[in-house]
Amino acid sequence: MRAYERFLRYIAYDTASDAASQTCPSTSKQLALARALVKELQALGLADARMDEWGYVYASLPANCAGQDVIGLIAHMDTVDVVPSDNVRPSLVPYKGGPLVLQNGDVLDPQHCPGLAARAGKTLIVTDGNTLLGADDKAGVAEIMTALETLSRDPSIPHGAVKVAFTPDEEIGRGADRFDVAAFGADFAYTVDGGDVGGIEFENFNAASAIYTIHGVSAHPGSAKGLMVNANSVACELNALFPPDEVPERTEGYEGFFHLCDLNGSVETCVMHYIIRDHDRGRFEERKRLCADIAAQMNARYKEGTVELRLVDSYYNMRQIVEERMDVVLRAEAAYRAVGVEPVREPIRGGTDGSRLSFMGLPCPNLATGGLNAHGRHELIAVEDMDVMSKMLVHLVTAR
Repeated sequence: MRAYERFLRYIAYDTASDAASQTCPSTSKQLALARALVKELQALGLADARMDEWGYVYASLPANCAGQDVIGLIAHMDTVDVVPSDNVRPSLVPYKGGPLVLQNGDVLDPQHCPGLAARAGKTLIVTDGNTLLGADDKAGVAEIMTALETLSRDPSIPHGAVKVAFTPDEEIGRGADRFDVAAFGADFAYTVDGGDVGGIEFENFNAASAIYTIHGVSAHPGSAKGLMVNANSVACELNALFPPDEVPERTEGYEGFFHLCDLNGSVETCVMHYIIRDHDRGRFEERKRLCADIAAQMNARYKEGTVELRLVDSYYNMRQIVEERMDVVLRAEAAYRAVGVEPVREPIRGGTDGSRLSFMGLPCPNLATGGLNAHGRHELIAVEDMDVMSKMLVHLVTAR
């Protein structure tokens, strides 16, 4: 079975995670796909395939030759919940270039959709424009599964033991929370969760969250002078103290940012949730200090206790771990070249399970899936790119 055929089956499962939930997995609907994947792995001959109590799926393909590293392949099952994720209606479109019109009338123009023009001549899988597609990261799951099928059915391909894991809740930053690194048993691993084919990522943001809680004072607006402290207005003043150009929509590459991703308030109370990102650890620490300084400025302007700040680190740049095992990166680059693709090292402008897993003792760079426009209604992936990635993963674990 080709990877895209598996993918079309997987996207029928709504697996959106939920950051407000305190359970693991954060949504029970992720378990439906997990159970289906266990059955599929067992059918491929991975007899130890199982789902643990937290919804993590693990399996092993035994080695058929000696003296090889134990290599892990990891992808996540959940999708974001910022756009509709249920009732996905995919279409296969032979793309010849130019604007691409979706079923709901949305138009993807190559001028405003970087990466689309490069996919001319390929068959694209797109949505009807009303939901996300789920290539992030069900494409990674499908590509790993297809590689496993090749390996399990062709004993002439020499390989060491291959460990597989499919995780819940990556999109809400919890994918590694209950990952059992010791039981997984890999010497190193790769997440398959990136973008354009050829990409290999072993640098990611250092990340933190900053939550400001603003305490205002309510009063009748007709007699509020000298009495009212409008928490919403304080929030506007607070946000204006951040550098205006250091936001996601105005940065790229290695440039860090502050991102106000949620604001909910009234006159009496307003809560602002920022995420802080920077590849450089020193600048990352400076950004956190600025957050604290802004809170102090606001308390000096009003009164102590008006603004409370909760600052929490989320994850760190895995480069400091992976650069001690650059053989893992070089192995991936060789596998890309084996399928006719020139590898590209690029920083991740985001996070990955691989970052936390690297700091947990499992060096874990990130590989491509071929997906484009993740987290949105215009998400797409090419059938041919999924084929390439499945073949690349076979070469990746082939004995050296």
